[in-house]
Amino acid sequence: MAAKLEYKGHPLQRKDNFIYYGSFADKYIAMLQILDTKKVKDLDVATKVSVQLQLTDPSIKSRDRVVKKTEKESLYDAIDVAVVWLERALASR
Repeated sequence: MAAKLEYKGHPLQRKDNFIYYGSFADKYIAMLQILDTKKVKDLDVATKVSVQLQLTDPSIKSRDRVVKKTEKESLYDAIDVAVVWLERALASR
């Protein structure tokens, strides 16, 4: 069984260039999409990342689930925004 990865109390899941932050059991989740990378030595480093705060309700059309969105120039900046957005959204229930 694979180890579960968490950051600041919420699960992180990666599939290809998508990183999902939060639990699908909650009302909101943050989705990060790596749009562009550059090579640094032999490592791919994200240089453009899309961040979306989304509702998890499957009955809502996917384009209508997006509550907030932005683009950042690094994965660090993107996850930083995702943490703040998700915490505020989940606290406002």
